[in-house]
Amino acid sequence: MTSRAANLLDPLADGQGPVAACGPALTAEEVAAYLRDHPDFLTKNPDLYRSLSAPRRVHGENMADHMVAMVAAERARTRQLEAEVQAAIADGRAGAALVLRVRLAVLALMRSRDIPETVSQELPALLRVESCAIFAEPAGGPSFLPGRRAPAETSLPRHGVRMLPPGSVARLVGRGRDARVRSEITDAELLHAEAAPLVTRDAVARVPLWCGTPCLLALGARDAASLPARQAVTTIAFLGRAVAAALSR
Repeated sequence: MTSRAANLLDPLADGQGPVAACGPALTAEEVAAYLRDHPDFLTKNPDLYRSLSAPRRVHGENMADHMVAMVAAERARTRQLEAEVQAAIADGRAGAALVLRVRLAVLALMRSRDIPETVSQELPALLRVESCAIFAEPAGGPSFLPGRRAPAETSLPRHGVRMLPPGSVARLVGRGRDARVRSEITDAELLHAEAAPLVTRDAVARVPLWCGTPCLLALGARDAASLPARQAVTTIAFLGRAVAAALSR
């Protein structure tokens, strides 16, 4: 920083009037050096902003003003946060609606004398889904209970329960999980049959029978809101346990 720049600008920085110039005019380098040494100069003299030209394109046509870029980024971030909040609110409402529908489904299971038929015929309308079915792996295969195998004979009804290849329940639901909601659907035709082309989101849940036979409840929805990704897992897992209790009566 040059002493000439300090002599001229220091009184202004202290709130005093400018000192009369003497000698050659200040160069841009001298002013820049002073401002670098006194980064709060413009903060103490905000009125100077009215005299300055905004550096809209300080680095050529391809680089916009930094402040404009910062404001635009913050606005974009705000819009993103607003969208996330709205999505969370929508999922919360959808989750609450699913809880109410599952309660109605449980009541239907309680009065049912044919659980597989109730699941496949009544529950889709109650849950607002396109398909709902019970699946089981072959008797005598690996059990979901540690260290055990499924019994050679199972108490499952012989009608209305679809068969799955051994190991399918663990593969579809995932080890250590009770339920799962999927947007990227695999085995759609196996799980949802003729409704498969309509299904855009599905849910799979374990049906934990006392005998240990690996069983699965599968639901397929056309409207993703019927199975909200953030809110449905616990509720669908409960429905799977309710189906197991009904089958064990």
